[in-house]
Amino acid sequence: MLKPILKYATPTLIIAGLWLISFEFWPENVDKFSKCRSSPFNGVAEPIGGPFTLINQKGIMVTDADVITEPSLIYFGYTFCPDVCPLDAVRNTEVVNILAQTGKSLTPIFISIDPQRDTPEVMSEYSKWLHPKMIALTGSQEQVKAASKAYGTYYKLHSDEDKEFYLIDHSTMSYLVFPEHGFVEFFRRDQSAKKVAEKAACFIKNS
Repeated sequence: MLKPILKYATPTLIIAGLWLISFEFWPENVDKFSKCRSSPFNGVAEPIGGPFTLINQKGIMVTDADVITEPSLIYFGYTFCPDVCPLDAVRNTEVVNILAQTGKSLTPIFISIDPQRDTPEVMSEYSKWLHPKMIALTGSQEQVKAASKAYGTYYKLHSDEDKEFYLIDHSTMSYLVFPEHGFVEFFRRDQSAKKVAEKAACFIKNS
């Protein structure tokens, strides 16, 4: 009885095995950005990024589709941040300038985690100071929380009594996103503008 079973089972197993192999290496299942990545995250499998609705520096309600119209570098911070945020935001604008020299376009996006102080007017002045292409976004507490949750960022107000000059603890990653692919990579703050630009250029070239 065993031989007849093997006679028919073996071809079936072979076909199944070949199908699995072809599925694994089929072009649609190959990560086109694999050689560009330095992080373990996959832009398709990992739940990073997603839709959001916020207010831009002109006071206009916008969605992610409105602002992510080309490769973009998203950072969550706040304008009253005394040290980390301005350094990181300037680094990101330097990335934009480096890429522009090679004919590649990138939009820097700054999302405030401090909507109480970061009004559209404040964000407008901040974006002008940073870069002409900068898109600065704020919104209601709920809108900001939703955007932060979508990108898996962290922020928390210091529990002191100062209601005007309070500080905010927050994560400091920058997120590279594409309108057609969504999130593709993140960058730590200790990575130089040159290094980030090199990585971003690889993603743009292979998009």
